[in-house]
Amino acid sequence: MILTFELTILGSSSAVPTSKRNLTAHVLNVHERFFLIDCGEGTQLQLRRNKIRFGKIDHIFISHLHGDHIFGLFGLISTFNLLERDKDLHIYAHPELENILNRHIEYFERTISFKIVYHHLNTKINKVIYEDEKVKVETIPLKHRVPTCGFKFTEQPYLRNLKKDIVDVYKIPISKIQGIREGEDFINEEGESVQNSKLTLPPYKVRSYAYCTDTAYSEKIIPIIKDVDLLFHEATFGKNMKREAKSTQHSTTEDAANIAKKANAKKLIIGHFSARYKEVSLLLTEAKEVFENTFSAEDGEKHSVELERINS
Repeated sequence: MILTFELTILGSSSAVPTSKRNLTAHVLNVHERFFLIDCGEGTQLQLRRNKIRFGKIDHIFISHLHGDHIFGLFGLISTFNLLERDKDLHIYAHPELENILNRHIEYFERTISFKIVYHHLNTKINKVIYEDEKVKVETIPLKHRVPTCGFKFTEQPYLRNLKKDIVDVYKIPISKIQGIREGEDFINEEGESVQNSKLTLPPYKVRSYAYCTDTAYSEKIIPIIKDVDLLFHEATFGKNMKREAKSTQHSTTEDAANIAKKANAKKLIIGHFSARYKEVSLLLTEAKEVFENTFSAEDGEKHSVELERINS
């Protein structure tokens, strides 16, 4: 059983790509479900470089409709069509994206081999927009110049795990295993009760990832991202550019770090760097002064959240 929870940074630059940094896009692998988050120019090349199969991507989440977050969609959809994709592609975005993509498809593609299922987002509310047996995704209202939301990915709760050989030791029928994994005690044929703690190991902790870009500093998001394992928060500017951050509705390094600290995040990744920064070590230092467990987003890097059992 594969229980991966791993983020791959495909692009970490804002507005324009640089010679070292592509535009914003992330891929989150949850139990071999691959979710693409934003799709800046060059995303499909980055998918190739990072050996992420196109066919694995069925769900794309778009934070807002600025070009550096969506221009990669046109090429990616064209490639899907050339590869004769036949699975539905689900896109979660502001309603206007449907009109934009449909015009592109009508002019350049004429017809496509797969169905695009659009999920229109209300960027002003926190709402679950996708859920299956392994993961749920909810929106995070953000503060930007156009309607924008982030996304929080959370594993579904784990069941308890049976201890090795315990089924044979107590001769537990298959029909009773599900209930025991859910926390029930076991009553054998003689009517004797065996406590669940003797039969099972504690479940794994649920893991989570929050993606917050583009946004000005906003403490309104803290209740939604509280205690998140992995937080990506934009830090377009250094702390000496608060005026520029305010006027463009972006965040500084200090803003990102303060949000992580107040939300009690376990790990912070800063990114969406302005192209003016050829080197981001100073930006990282600024953020670490406020929130020590901070990392700078680097194209091609992976960040995993390991499994841990709940203490009991």
